[in-house]
Amino acid sequence: MNIEEYAALDATGLAEAINSGDVTADEAAELATDAINAVNAELNAVATGPFDRPLDYAAEGRFAGVPFAIKDLVCHAEGVPTRMGTRMLGDGVTPPADTHLMERFRAVGLATVAATTTPEFGYSANTEALAYGPTRNPWDTGRSAGGSSGGSAVLVAAGALPVAHANDGGGSIRIPAAVNGLVGLKPSRGRVPLGPDLDANALSGLAIEFAVTRSVRDAAALLDEVAVGYPGDRFIIAPPERPFAYEAGADPGRLRIALHTDAWSGTAVDSEVVAAVEEVAHTLEAAGHLVDRATPSLDWEPFLEATAVTWSAFLAESVAGVEAMTGTSAGPDNLEATTWACVQYGRGLTVLDLAGANALFVRISRTVGEFFGDYDVLLTPTTNYPAMELGYLNANDPDLDALGWTRRIFDVFSFTPLFNTTGTPAVSLPLGQSSDGLPIGVQLAGPMCSESMLLRVAAQLEAAMPWRDRRPAVHVTTV
Repeated sequence: MNIEEYAALDATGLAEAINSGDVTADEAAELATDAINAVNAELNAVATGPFDRPLDYAAEGRFAGVPFAIKDLVCHAEGVPTRMGTRMLGDGVTPPADTHLMERFRAVGLATVAATTTPEFGYSANTEALAYGPTRNPWDTGRSAGGSSGGSAVLVAAGALPVAHANDGGGSIRIPAAVNGLVGLKPSRGRVPLGPDLDANALSGLAIEFAVTRSVRDAAALLDEVAVGYPGDRFIIAPPERPFAYEAGADPGRLRIALHTDAWSGTAVDSEVVAAVEEVAHTLEAAGHLVDRATPSLDWEPFLEATAVTWSAFLAESVAGVEAMTGTSAGPDNLEATTWACVQYGRGLTVLDLAGANALFVRISRTVGEFFGDYDVLLTPTTNYPAMELGYLNANDPDLDALGWTRRIFDVFSFTPLFNTTGTPAVSLPLGQSSDGLPIGVQLAGPMCSESMLLRVAAQLEAAMPWRDRRPAVHVTTV
C-alpha cells in the first residue's frame, strides 16, 4: 500500500485492509508517520509526536492497527505529556494513567501516534494557541482550522489520519469538522465517558467527548465501541436499541424536519452557507421527508451571558488545578489575555451566578425538548461562514473581557452551542462547498438519545451528496 492509497481510506476501510493482509499494522503506522510529517510543517497540527511507535492497543479490536491521534485536552494517555494548549504547563505534565475514553480507544485497537493541537483550555472556535502557534486549514492555509479540535480535524482532512479524537463544549467537534470538510458527531450528554476525573456534569454538562471522521459509517462504528459506562458514573444514558453501526445505511423512514438558517444571535449568515443548507433541505424533501421552516425560540443575550458564566467558572477551576499541579501562579504572563479575563471573571462569580446560568439552561432544554415533540430533526448551518481568516478570533486580545470574548466566538459560530446546553446530539456533515472551494458544514440536530436516527439521515445524505472525493490544497497526495 502506498501513501495515496492509505490516505484515501476511512478507518473502516483501513481496518479491512489490515485484516485482509493488504497492509500490516506496522506499515500503516509508518505510513501515518510519513503522512503527518509531510503535512505538519505547513499545517502545524501536532502538539506531541509523532511517536516512535504507536501506543499499545488491543490487536483484536475492531479498528486494530488503524492510526489515530488524541487531542491534547481532557482525554489523555498514560505517560504522554499533556499541555492543554497553555504555556502554564510548559512541556506538559505526564498523566500516570489513561482516562476511561483512552482505555476505550486502546480496546478498539486504535494505534495512537500523536497528540493534536487545541486552543488554550479549549475555549475558542479556532486553534491558534500561543503554546503551539497557529494551526492552519488545509483548504487554505491563511484560514482557521476551527476549534477547539482543530489539530485533529486538520490531520484527518489532510489525509494523514483516517480518524482522530475530538471533544465539544460549544461546537468544538462540529466547527472544525465543518471548516475542514469532515463528519463531526457530538453525541448525547453521557453517551461517551469523561472519567475518571470528570463526568457528564463537566463544564456544567456542556462537554462531550468523541471524534472527527471522514465517513458516517466510521462515526457509527466508533460510537459503538466508546459508548460504555463505568462503575461510579453518576448518570446512565439509555442504550440504543441496536448497534449504531447498523444505522449507517438503514432506512430513516419519513421524518419531520425543521429548517432554520437565521442565526439565533441575530448576526449575518453567509449567502453560500444558506444556499448549501437549503440544497440539503431539497434533497431531504426529494427523499420523502417533510420539511418546514421552524425553530425553537432562544433569547440570545441571556443565553450568551449564561455561557460566559459557565465557561469562566470552568476556566477558573481548570487554572486552579494547573496551579496546584505545577506550583505556578496564573497571570497575564502565562495565560492568553482572554483566558486570563475569563479566569478573573470566574473567580469573582458566586454560587448564585452559576445556579442562575444552570437554571436558564434547564429552561432552554425544556423549550427545545418540546420543539422536538413536533419535529424529528432540526436542520441548520454548522457555522455562519466557511473558514475564517487566521487571527479573526484572537484569544490574546487584551481589549476583550469574558463576555466580549464569548460574544466574539458565538457571533460567528452561533448554531452549535445550543445543543451543548441541551445535551442533545448533533452532527455536522460536509455537504456544501463555497465558490472559492472551502467546505461548508450542515448541521442536523435531534432530541435526546437520537443518534441512531441522525446516523440514518446522515448516511442517506452521504449517499445522495457524496463528499469524500474532495481534496484540500494541502494533502498527503499533494506534498
